[in-house]
Amino acid sequence: MDGVPAAAAIWARAKSRRDGEPVPVDETGLRERLALDGAELILAARDGEAVGFTLLAPHERTVEIYYLAVDPDAWGSGVADELLASAERHALGIGRTALELWAIQDNHRAIRCYERSGWTATDELKDDHPQGRVERRFVKEIISPTTG
Repeated sequence: MDGVPAAAAIWARAKSRRDGEPVPVDETGLRERLALDGAELILAARDGEAVGFTLLAPHERTVEIYYLAVDPDAWGSGVADELLASAERHALGIGRTALELWAIQDNHRAIRCYERSGWTATDELKDDHPQGRVERRFVKEIISPTTG
């Protein structure tokens, strides 16, 4: 099953709600990231409908989360926490013990979620976001339940 159309629609709805302006559904960025070696798209579903997703890919020592979005109708219901836990399990399953992601610095809702889940903000910033918004890198060290 190709989950990209559902993920792209969730991304558009979430960005639209976050930014207060319409966002078209566009699969291009998702498909580009899915073309990375080892990339995975993880969908979260409730009652048979996709309500969130994460798209991640491994690096030499880490797994990077490129996208994480939850449909606004499911905000606050634990979907993001489930997706972050899935990302941790995936990373451990492929022999990585750290995760990383970039978050828009003024996306306070997302940052609270990451911090609640044990992520740490770094001092690394980038401003190559298409709308000129600054992004901050977050990291999380993970420990296997069988070894830690």
